[in-house]
Amino acid sequence: MGAGLAKCFKIHQVSHLSLCCLPVCQSAFYCAPSCCCKRSSSGKMGLESQDSIFKEVDLQSKTNNTEHHTSEISVDELIVRRGQPFTLTLKLTQPFNPDLYPLALIAVTGQSPSEDRGTKSCFGIPDIVKSSPPAKAAWNVALHKSSIPQMGILSLTVTPPANTPIGQHTLSVSHRDNEAVLGTLVVLFNPWCPDDWVFLSDESERQEYVINEQGIIYTGNGNYISSIIWDFGQFENNMVNICLKILDLNPKYIKDPAKDVSARCNPVYVSRVVTAMINCLDDHGVLEGNWGNSFRGGVPPSQWNGSYPILKQWFNIGCHPVKYGQCWVFAGVMCSVMRLLGIPCRVVTNFQSAHDTNKNLIVDEYHADYGVREKETKDSVWNYHVWVEGWMKRPDLGNQYGKYDGWQVLDPTPQEKSEGVYCCGPAPVKAILCGDTNLKYDVPFVFAEVNADCIDWLVKADGSEVKIFCDSHRVGQNISTKYVGANKRMDITHTYKYREGSEEERAAFKHGVSSNIEDEEETESKKDEVSPVLMRFEEVSKPRNGKDVSLKLVLQSESTAARLLSINISIQAMRYNGSPAANISSEVKDETLQPGKALSIPILVPFSTYKTHMLECDSMKISAIVTDKRRPDNTYLAVNDIVLENPPLSITVPSLIKVNREASGEVLFMNPVNELLKDCSLILSGSGLLDEEVKHNLPDLRPSSRVRIKFFFVPQKIGDKTLIANFTCSTFRNIKSSCTVNVKP
Repeated sequence: MGAGLAKCFKIHQVSHLSLCCLPVCQSAFYCAPSCCCKRSSSGKMGLESQDSIFKEVDLQSKTNNTEHHTSEISVDELIVRRGQPFTLTLKLTQPFNPDLYPLALIAVTGQSPSEDRGTKSCFGIPDIVKSSPPAKAAWNVALHKSSIPQMGILSLTVTPPANTPIGQHTLSVSHRDNEAVLGTLVVLFNPWCPDDWVFLSDESERQEYVINEQGIIYTGNGNYISSIIWDFGQFENNMVNICLKILDLNPKYIKDPAKDVSARCNPVYVSRVVTAMINCLDDHGVLEGNWGNSFRGGVPPSQWNGSYPILKQWFNIGCHPVKYGQCWVFAGVMCSVMRLLGIPCRVVTNFQSAHDTNKNLIVDEYHADYGVREKETKDSVWNYHVWVEGWMKRPDLGNQYGKYDGWQVLDPTPQEKSEGVYCCGPAPVKAILCGDTNLKYDVPFVFAEVNADCIDWLVKADGSEVKIFCDSHRVGQNISTKYVGANKRMDITHTYKYREGSEEERAAFKHGVSSNIEDEEETESKKDEVSPVLMRFEEVSKPRNGKDVSLKLVLQSESTAARLLSINISIQAMRYNGSPAANISSEVKDETLQPGKALSIPILVPFSTYKTHMLECDSMKISAIVTDKRRPDNTYLAVNDIVLENPPLSITVPSLIKVNREASGEVLFMNPVNELLKDCSLILSGSGLLDEEVKHNLPDLRPSSRVRIKFFFVPQKIGDKTLIANFTCSTFRNIKSSCTVNVKP
């Protein structure tokens, strides 16, 4: 049998698309079609067939999955992490003597497994199987001390190496000229293993960035930061199959399956594939983006509460793109896939995020002399943009001492092509900080998102353009992610850029750009030597959706003479990506700024004026262009972006909730406006609490009236879970609230 150990015996070929692909018993254990399977009440699988030496195998899925931090995914299907041993029990019909009759095992993955690609490994007891010289990803097995060889009871400790390609593997055995398939298992990345490229040393961070199924995504703008509770649901039913399907539909797999599966040992490769597959522009990706006004035929992006309904729908409709997504939806879905695969991942929001299309690190914005955006430009500054960071080593960069290891930016929102594909990253955050824009992948693009300089131009009636403002501080503010172990915001701006205006920040900028930009002093030198008009906006009351918006523009100058000013104030409804959706109002007035005194201009935006325009918009932009009438070349700009706070929506549940027992909750909403709210609906969702989203259609709601909705649910998982409520009507879109539900055993 010694010679037989090294040979590759024929095994049943399995697909990567399903954990239940073998035409055998429907359980956690699988065997070859030639075997006669007998499953006992204990969950063990019989392997006996006529003249077979193999009697029974127990993959110990529940125990193994618990030790491998995968029991939240399943306790029935064997799901392990690479670089960490798992145990199975194999019973033979005869005593086991390895000196006379060795035991040989083979682990394979993919359509064309081979040792040199790391997709096949031959190993056994005793360890006399010699792999071919180019072989990589060699598995090993040891006989545990609890084994009873004389009775044919073998407790085997199997270890997939830390560079094993992730995905579904088939494990087969050969002994005394008998062969059988022991079963299929899924191997994932292992952030608990120091030898894995995704190793994360802090346990609290592993719990947050791999295990936590609920999170927070920050939106709004730098002055009005708001949050969205997002249900990642990475351990929901069938998520393993869904995520492996995403990998198997990527164009690189379709072109060369063997090469692609082999490359799945590398988190850099896998994460780049996932960024491309979350959007659908080049492939059978998950989400179709839509930044327009109409969302017919799909779900408005702001209505989504979590990733699982999107991924489940994509899988169930034949892997056609789900409609629709915008940046935070793309990022939320990608974070779910990454966490399921075992790559530590977090969602990150960059406020005042630049989209620099020509890669000159300058964003030009144009204003007419009445304040609104006049000239279209491919460059833009988004109120916020959301991407993800994945944690991994970057030996592909040849960096000494792991300089670029750690968090890597990955952006699945389709903006610009990278190597011919709509994907972005992984770009090392440390490279962005230092301005090392010569590194892969897509560092220059991400560097511009957080570091580009902004130049504002005034477009006059004759079409001429005057530079009125140059700002190196506007872009890249309050870069935010959820705090580890707490539902609060953590500012990580310092990891992307040095303090604005500091010598380190300017040095990194100059290092990152190939040619110098114009000096800001040029703008000021064109003006007459007079004291500038200083402007600021002040809130009279907190801006709330459903209420009139009241604020004031305050002007000051150190000039010793009175100044006659023309003040042009415009108000626009803005999409979050920086593009105007509608002009709400505008006014022009002449005022005199007296020396030594502040001039206050009241600004009132009635609810009746903005309500229709703001239904599908994220913010309100108030622009003021001030011109010195005696010196028309002296023009000043002030811009304020306002995010309206939604009316309150409350959701409550009892303090004592038990798993698998029916519980109830209540949602309460009061109509805050003097008009009838029509087309009211409430959507409830929550991983581990509800199998799927539940929608309640509600009656019209009169002014100052309350609606109280009582609902029931049966939690399926213990621990802290998040219940999300989403209220929509004719006047308000997607008012959301959430509560934490502590589910007891």
